[in-house]
Amino acid sequence: MARRSENAVNITIFRMIRPKAIKVEPRPDYFLLVTFNNKEERLFDVKPYLDFKPFDELKNTTLFNTVKPAGLSIEWLHGQDICPDELYYNSLPYERFGHN
Repeated sequence: MARRSENAVNITIFRMIRPKAIKVEPRPDYFLLVTFNNKEERLFDVKPYLDFKPFDELKNTTLFNTVKPAGLSIEWLHGQDICPDELYYNSLPYERFGHN
C-alpha cells in the first residue's frame, strides 16, 4: 500500500515541476510566444528545426500559424510537436526582450 501512495506523490511532484503550455502565439521570424500554466511567458525559436523533416513544411507560414496547445506542449496541423521539456527549457523569458 505504501508503494501506491509513493507513486501518487511522485506523479504529483512531476506535474508540479513540468509547466504546461496553455497558450501559444506564432510570432514573426518563426518564434513562438508560449504561455505556461505557471504564468510564465517565454519565446521559443523554431528556426533550428526547420531544416529537418517533418518540421521543414512549417517554413510555410500558413502552416506555421496553425500551432496550438496540446497536452503539456504544442503541436501543428500535421502533427509536428515539441517535447514539453525542450519547449520550456530551450525558450527564453519574454521579459528579457523588454516585455512584461
